[in-house]
Amino acid sequence: MERPSRQRQQERNTERESDEETVSCPECDSTEIVTDADQELVCEDCGLVLDERNIDRGPEWRAFNHSERQSKSRVGAPITETMHDKGLTTTIDWKDKDAYGRSLSSEKRSQMHRLRKWQERIRTKDAGERNLQFALSEIDRMASALGVPRSVREVASVIYRRALNEDLIRGRSIEGVSTAALYAACRQEGIPRSLDEVADVSRVPQKEIGRTYRYISQELGLELKPVDPKQFVPRFASSLELSEEVQSKATEIIDVSAEQGLLSGKSPTGFAAAAIYAASLLCNEKKTQREVADVAQVTEVTIRNRYQEQIEAMGFR
Repeated sequence: MERPSRQRQQERNTERESDEETVSCPECDSTEIVTDADQELVCEDCGLVLDERNIDRGPEWRAFNHSERQSKSRVGAPITETMHDKGLTTTIDWKDKDAYGRSLSSEKRSQMHRLRKWQERIRTKDAGERNLQFALSEIDRMASALGVPRSVREVASVIYRRALNEDLIRGRSIEGVSTAALYAACRQEGIPRSLDEVADVSRVPQKEIGRTYRYISQELGLELKPVDPKQFVPRFASSLELSEEVQSKATEIIDVSAEQGLLSGKSPTGFAAAAIYAASLLCNEKKTQREVADVAQVTEVTIRNRYQEQIEAMGFR
């Protein structure tokens, strides 16, 4: 009984297709009939719409602003590199409540507990994924402590994944490589964070971070420009509650000093701190060397040495 009905359906489809192929425009008798994006038969020569078969391929709900559209959308979260499975697995909630907000029975709660336990177990299938999960959680923890944006976390996760694929982790600690990846991401995204600041939130020594950073940047071919001291000026000045005038003056001091070649081989944080100290004196918003040194995490000796060089470069005595 099914075969004749299928045959009749195929014959109807063939007849409909043949009718569409032989249709012509009643206005200009043209046979150049096409189907546009709105599923309408349109004459290519005169533009007459012969048949309207509009199919609404959008959602069945309406939204009048962005917040309504986001709340009614039924798609999942976007893919992210900051999770070892890129956020594609499911998660069982810990609230022990059903869809209506009612508490589950004791039998259902024990069942959900077992499901959660096995869900956590099957999310990582081998030791490599467990190590990746630990490294990405470390990157997320340090990025939160440093206050860097989401884009830096994504870039750091991509750098760590590349290092893992190139087998650069072997013989090195996971914490050291993840910290080096985060520091490289900060430099790549133009977010001013010094090696000292990154080392403060890490669990590995600063020497190991610097050594691992140089290794992975060389092996992965990361083209990172030298850190510009001017990137640190707004953050340091904001912490010291200095005005925009001091910031612009400190930027001018750095530009003039850099033109005379004083920046080569100098620490960018120390150079920026000395410029802020000099600018605060010139703009009558004096800050002590100890205050500036505490914010920039450098020594007062460094500020005094860079300050003397910058004052001479500006032509002041």
